[in-house]
Amino acid sequence: MSDRKYAFSWELLGDIDLGRPNLGNLMRLELYRIMQFTLRDVLEQNFGTQKTDEIFRQAGRLAGKAFAEHIIGPVTDFNEFIRKTQQVLRDMQVGILRVEEADPEQGRFILVVEEDLNCSGLPELDFETCKYDEGFLAAILEQYTGRPYNVQEIECWCTGGRACRFAARAVKDGDN
Repeated sequence: MSDRKYAFSWELLGDIDLGRPNLGNLMRLELYRIMQFTLRDVLEQNFGTQKTDEIFRQAGRLAGKAFAEHIIGPVTDFNEFIRKTQQVLRDMQVGILRVEEADPEQGRFILVVEEDLNCSGLPELDFETCKYDEGFLAAILEQYTGRPYNVQEIECWCTGGRACRFAARAVKDGDN
């Protein structure tokens, strides 16, 4: 038996309608970012930047997998997958997803997220901050294609861009 108390499951999200009949499912973005950046700060102090980035990627992967299963659902057509993912991310106010380049057969994509939940409007920091998004997008692509993906942010609001741009590529045998 595990001594873990917080193993993720979709049920942990609870019944928002029951629990928040007056406030609903909306909250201010500043509060989400306070949670994100204070958590990142504490993890970085305890484990270093590289490990913290990896933890955020892993958490993003876990979230992306659950999101794809419970929110996007099964989709077999690539264009329908993209359309549905774009619509859901916009409706949930996560961001505006664009596919800048797509080669599904080769497993290569350039994805752009505008008005990103995590970093749009942050000050320039000279480094990319969207490690969670890297894992989230990788898991969504993996759920659709059945192939593992590596996703790397190549442009960020925090590096002077006005959108976050991600290069995604399917992992081939022997790759990391």
